[in-house]
Amino acid sequence: RIVQRDDGRYFMTYTSNDGKTARLSIASSTDLKTWTKHGLVLSSEKHQDTWSKAGAIVCKIEEGRIIATKIDGKYWMYFGDTNLFMATSDDLVSWEVCENEESKKRISVLHPRMGKFDSRLVEPGPYALLKNEGILLIYNASNAANFNDPNLPKFTYAAGQALFNKDKPYELIDRTSGYFIHPDKDYEKIGEVNEVCFVEGLVRFNDKWFLYYGTADSKIAVAVSEEPL
Repeated sequence: RIVQRDDGRYFMTYTSNDGKTARLSIASSTDLKTWTKHGLVLSSEKHQDTWSKAGAIVCKIEEGRIIATKIDGKYWMYFGDTNLFMATSDDLVSWEVCENEESKKRISVLHPRMGKFDSRLVEPGPYALLKNEGILLIYNASNAANFNDPNLPKFTYAAGQALFNKDKPYELIDRTSGYFIHPDKDYEKIGEVNEVCFVEGLVRFNDKWFLYYGTADSKIAVAVSEEPL
């Protein structure tokens, strides 16, 4: 997931893996060709061995550019692939996990729901989009083996949308009751991993939204909408 800082530098969140543990990492570039790795997002001794991935930074669209945007003096990122957690930064390089002061545990801001398409897990999709109504986060989700959405095969990956308070990015306003994209084509239903639509890229171009997503962990597809998000 790539976003741009207001000074023009690009920042990419990506997953590094030592064969055992996935760790959310960050790199930057001025030209999208040569990248500087800055290491782990969860770099503190407490969290550096914690499984983490899928960092979605809060951004706004300016003249077609995806610009990371501070709220209350900080950059904000949603991350995680079970529940969603948050981290903040002053510079997009060094990040601090949002923790409960009493328990010292990460605070979950979005979690799975019994009986829904997102009953097994939730995971960020593209960058989180700052709008007048709030912060729109398109998120991936998986259907559990039980207490799930009975209309989807178990472990199906589909996507929903959540809206957070634009002044308090950790405060959930609402989320879709169902998915807006799910596997219904052969190349989405059959592949390396069956029944997967996994959204990760969002671009505004020629007054249309282009949503890029993985299909069955095998191919890349795009969905297009002329409707406002």
